[in-house]
Amino acid sequence: MDASRSDVLILGGGVVGLSCALYLLKGGTGVRVLEQGTPGCGSSHGNCGTITPSHAAPLAMPGMLGVALRSMLRADAPLYLNPRFDGPRFRWLMGFARHCNWRDFHHAAKARAAILQRSRHLLGDLIRGEKLNCEFVEEGVLYVYRGAAQLAADERHHADLLDRLGIPVQRLRGDEVERMEPALKPGVQGGLFHPEDARLRPDRYVAELARLVREHGGIIESGARIERFETDGRRITGVGTSRGDFAGERVLMALGAWSPLLGRQLDLRLPMQPGKGYSLTYTRPALAPRHALVLREAAVCVTTWESGLRLGSTMEFSGYAEGLNRTRLNALRRGAAEGLHEPEGPELQEEWWGWRPMCVDEVPIIGPSTRWSNLHMATAHGMLGVSMSAATGELVAAQIHGTTPAFDPAPYAPARFGL
Repeated sequence: MDASRSDVLILGGGVVGLSCALYLLKGGTGVRVLEQGTPGCGSSHGNCGTITPSHAAPLAMPGMLGVALRSMLRADAPLYLNPRFDGPRFRWLMGFARHCNWRDFHHAAKARAAILQRSRHLLGDLIRGEKLNCEFVEEGVLYVYRGAAQLAADERHHADLLDRLGIPVQRLRGDEVERMEPALKPGVQGGLFHPEDARLRPDRYVAELARLVREHGGIIESGARIERFETDGRRITGVGTSRGDFAGERVLMALGAWSPLLGRQLDLRLPMQPGKGYSLTYTRPALAPRHALVLREAAVCVTTWESGLRLGSTMEFSGYAEGLNRTRLNALRRGAAEGLHEPEGPELQEEWWGWRPMCVDEVPIIGPSTRWSNLHMATAHGMLGVSMSAATGELVAAQIHGTTPAFDPAPYAPARFGL
């Protein structure tokens, strides 16, 4: 027996790859996970840890392209498009622009809502059932508005959409918001509260997922950087890595923002770009917010845990440029200071950046490849990898095991892009 061969060889050990591994293992399928670093070291590590059915609306809507183009003049804009010319990024942007219409907006929102709501249910059951130590709190996410214009726009496009999708949202006056959140400075115009949202500490959640995968008999190969693929006709027969060669009856691509780079070796043109995000993690301040917050005008997400405070968000399209951008980090600090009495904790513990896997239509790519007979995909989750991870794992396991999925898999199929 070849010890390097598995039932399913999973490429990528982030929150999506590990969730798929766990659901496959629970269904009796053996897995091996190849991770170039350590489990969850990418965007699964430093995101804000909010679980958000409320984020069903995609970025792409009429007028958004103009917002993106104007952002090139402001390096600290919440949505920033680097003006340096980049062919793949330009082609992605043109594809994104084609989806900035109301028909595609509502199609994407419906698909995102289905997987987000299913995943929210599964995550709660998994964390409670397995007693995962990840600071999971089910107390909702509060959007805070200091200006009437942004509040009116979000009530029209965001809250009304959630109403139609059956996702609860509560419209609040400014005084109601300030009573809910003493951590906020006065001057709040209003708020939108999403009671079914939740939060967790993502690095601890991923560590717990990795533990469960190993306890269920899965193998995680850390430090296994993928270097090449071996193929035969329409079949992937092997994957060469910095730690040796591996094979699987099936191969699952769950590589997040690295998916298009590795996909090229398989003649796959995934319509994705890395959307760079940043976060700052502190020890917990004395006057910490009771809820996870989104300070809307500044586009800053604030997440409180017993163990700390995180400021995050922003979206930067700079291709695969690595490293911290001080302008972006300072924008997070400034935005938090405008809204909170104590915008930072006593001790700064981590400055972080990571790439989110942004798909041109903002719907994840999940399902069997049409190009390769034994390739499955689970990628392109954008800013919602943690939020969508459990339902992605469940869906992938159902497809591979040949059982009926809990929700319609058609909107996520790689076939929509000829993949």
